[in-house]
Amino acid sequence: MARTPELHDDALHRRGLMFILSSPSGAGKTTISRRLLAHDAHIRMSVSVTTRPPRPGEQDGRDYHFTTRPAFAQMVEQDEFLEWAHVFGHSYGTPRAQIRAGLKAGGDFLFDIDWQGTQQLYQKAETDVVRVFLLPPSLDELRRRLTARGTDSDEVIAARMARAQAEISHWDGYDYVVVNDDVDACFRKVVQILAAERLRRARQTGLIGFVRELMRTED
Repeated sequence: MARTPELHDDALHRRGLMFILSSPSGAGKTTISRRLLAHDAHIRMSVSVTTRPPRPGEQDGRDYHFTTRPAFAQMVEQDEFLEWAHVFGHSYGTPRAQIRAGLKAGGDFLFDIDWQGTQQLYQKAETDVVRVFLLPPSLDELRRRLTARGTDSDEVIAARMARAQAEISHWDGYDYVVVNDDVDACFRKVVQILAAERLRRARQTGLIGFVRELMRTED
């Protein structure tokens, strides 16, 4: 008689994934990222290295790993980043070692990065990467959201709008594209994408042994 192995929640080992949320500034990736982290205890934010000075309330090692320009340049030279980029006068990078160790252990990482960083990650770790791009419902709505923040000058908003249009042009470099016209609906779609990607057969490395047990017969 066939012997059926017991299966409990999280019993099968799974390789982790890198879940990328990208969007133009103001299109909602920060809001969706925060909701996802609060909703799902099994995913954590990838902590980037940056040359940007800390903002009020930010903590080194929690929000970013803050470093100097010379130290960042040395890390680039030593190939310590999975991806890195210059954004608005500052440098940002994803440390390679901690991500690779986390993926092997089955951990999922959330990335709030632009299309350049997404492209670099995909080139280096294609099978581990899930790319999601959030679009605003319109450019007028995007401008309204940026203006409503009340934190940027007209010149900065104009620069962000120009950059937004450049980023939107890369929409076809993503696996999923979601229009964020309603934040609750957008969040539900992102949660569904994450759930489906976790179930990909190639990521469930524990399935091989489990299925072999299912196929064994009693002596």
